[in-house]
Amino acid sequence: MFSAFEWMVAMRYLRARRQEGFISVIAWFSLLGITLGVATLIIVMAVMNGFRHELLGRILGLNGHVSIYGPPAGITDFDGVSGTIEGVPGVIMVNPMIEGQVMVTANGVASGAVVRGLRPDDLRRRQILADNIALGTLNDFEGDDAVLIGARMAERMGLALGDRITLISPKGNVTAFGTVPRLRGYRVAAIFDVGMFEYDSGFVFIPLESAQTYFRLPEAVTALEIFAESPDLAIKLTQDIAAVAGDAGRLRDWQQTNASFFNALQVERNVMFLILTLIIVVAAFNIISSLIMLVKDKGRDIAILRTMGATRGMIMRIFLIAGASIGVIGTCLGGLLGWLFATNIETIRQGIQSLTGTDLFSAEIYFLSQLPAKVDSMEVVSVILMALVLSFLATVYPSWRAARIDPAEALRYE
Repeated sequence: MFSAFEWMVAMRYLRARRQEGFISVIAWFSLLGITLGVATLIIVMAVMNGFRHELLGRILGLNGHVSIYGPPAGITDFDGVSGTIEGVPGVIMVNPMIEGQVMVTANGVASGAVVRGLRPDDLRRRQILADNIALGTLNDFEGDDAVLIGARMAERMGLALGDRITLISPKGNVTAFGTVPRLRGYRVAAIFDVGMFEYDSGFVFIPLESAQTYFRLPEAVTALEIFAESPDLAIKLTQDIAAVAGDAGRLRDWQQTNASFFNALQVERNVMFLILTLIIVVAAFNIISSLIMLVKDKGRDIAILRTMGATRGMIMRIFLIAGASIGVIGTCLGGLLGWLFATNIETIRQGIQSLTGTDLFSAEIYFLSQLPAKVDSMEVVSVILMALVLSFLATVYPSWRAARIDPAEALRYE
């Protein structure tokens, strides 16, 4: 399609002489702009994907894909309802659970927390907890005084294995002197660290029977947590689950429970994509300006080439090659830089933190303890294709303008 002569002339025009240095500077800035635009877009999209993937994995690892919340008195026949729901095709596990808000105190430090009562066997089947026990073992999660707490809570309250914490329930005991908060001490049997600040600092797990005693629900639970083969399948199963669950309670899937959170992530992701795409668009405009200046500067050369027999198509292809080379090289460099940065972003963050002494990714703000990144190959391909298309489109008008130069007019004014 392109002859060796066209390639030679195009590459010669890109290597500007001293008097053409300004044009060369613009071309270099165009290449740098496309490189940074493509790399930044790939990195940001990978981080946004990583956020969604990690948060979704942790949220759905600790919470059911579908939950049935019972009335204030609780769900009484919870084992019978659980067995019926487990018979629905696609459902792999149903966990009876008691959930309540409490105040946790230890060593003079107090904090609000969510208490969840689960059977020890059900807790062990939750891989995100079973695989992230920092201290102790789930084998000690037995008895009426054992609790499992997060690493952030243990750090803030100065707790170790075997230490005791006190749970204070706002639903207290009614006495002749008024309502007295219900207090009970528990032993720290194990400490987990799932890498999500909200759970590591604000969740306490206790055995189901102990929770029934503490919350005064001896024969009931507050909710049933249902796990399906996949989160997407769970949404499709909600009607089947509702049909067999009857009037056991209100049914909510994970999308309804976390709708505002994931919608905010999606909106932020789309806005970032549009904003960062403008970097590539600006770089494409730089290609247009540099080529127009190059065409103006090379008017006499173009006229001489035309008089020597070069066709308008050849002239157009020469400048197409010159402009497209900037776009292709910049896109390839940007894709490589973005991929390398995204796949090593946590290592880079740790290195910058050690050099500057600052916390670049606070778990209290960003929920996660590590900066996640998940490179989507299809997104990378789409970003590269978009950059290449914009680069090629940016060369069309300057190339057409070069091909339209009249040799007689160009040589006359020279």
